[in-house]
Amino acid sequence: MPDIEWLDSPSAVDAESHAPTGTPCDACGTPIESLDKFCPACGTTNPRYTPPARGAAATTQRPIEAELVVVDEPAQKHFRCDNCGSEMTADPQQRSYVCPFCDSTYVVEFSPNLTGRQRPEFVIGFTITPEQALAEFHKWLRQNSWFRPGDLAQAKIADRLKGIYLPFWSFSMLAQSTWRASIGEYWYRTETYTTTDSKGNRVTRTRQVRETEWFPLAGRHHRYYSGYLVSGSKGLPQGQAQRVMPFQLPALKRYEPYFLAGWLSEEYSVEREQALQLCQQEFYQREQQNIAAFLPGDTHSGLEASTTFDHINSDLILLPVYLLTYRYQDKLYRFLLNGQTGKMEGDKPVSWHRIGTVIGVCLAVIALIALIVWLLSNR
Repeated sequence: MPDIEWLDSPSAVDAESHAPTGTPCDACGTPIESLDKFCPACGTTNPRYTPPARGAAATTQRPIEAELVVVDEPAQKHFRCDNCGSEMTADPQQRSYVCPFCDSTYVVEFSPNLTGRQRPEFVIGFTITPEQALAEFHKWLRQNSWFRPGDLAQAKIADRLKGIYLPFWSFSMLAQSTWRASIGEYWYRTETYTTTDSKGNRVTRTRQVRETEWFPLAGRHHRYYSGYLVSGSKGLPQGQAQRVMPFQLPALKRYEPYFLAGWLSEEYSVEREQALQLCQQEFYQREQQNIAAFLPGDTHSGLEASTTFDHINSDLILLPVYLLTYRYQDKLYRFLLNGQTGKMEGDKPVSWHRIGTVIGVCLAVIALIALIVWLLSNR
């Protein structure tokens, strides 16, 4: 991944291999040390900020041992939805549970120790608070409200808005291709022709005509690809997940359990190999486009490329998303909000009765105008 290639540096790897220091940020959970005035991930002011003593040397080392905080892994309950197959972790105090993906109550508790799933490697904390997310949802719901059912605004659906850490697969790989194509080079010739001018006279003129000379060419191409995220959730297919992208991947932090405290979190249900196939399809299309841009000449045709992928690396990461799923007249609707950037997308029901009323009024106005024009023209 180009966004986290700094991990390849020996000093960075050594630094990240230790447990984070400091206490979690109140807004996003990123570790903050006492000498940090602001959160390095979301910019929130650190209430525990302690300014250095006046006159202290700039090279004085921080007492790291005094800043280390031992954070126990939060207790959690694990649920599986029998309807859509999503698996979630939730607060142990939660007694009832509704699947946030399909609004189903057919959920059962399970033990995560039996799944043998891979542990997340990176996480991005929430920077959008639940209060901000709720305000954005209400604003989104009011947009074009006249074309929505009248009882939608009164429906008690806002309390279903949940902040969830969703699993995503991130891959990086080297594409190596052999290609062949016909390359076209433009050249121009002068052509003489006879035409008739505006006075009806026959005149002789010249013009430039473009011709294309074609020749075969073959070669090799390689490029390193990364940065494409594949949804690890069957409850949130790839097409819907892309609606709230992109995420700012430089904010990735090493995963620690306390990031999930107070939030829902989904176990991945799309296996790595399945996600890898989707990612390679995307990277193959990018490779085709890059080869086409790489070719010499003015144009080309018949491009054929054979591509293999090597040096494949993958990361399982958790990304923050606010999700609200609700049913209206037996149809499922969904609202999504990026918990890091605030980008939102969703679907709302349409009142066909109101739309029909607008169409009827427009037709009546057109008919009235036509009648007035006809009466005036026959006076």
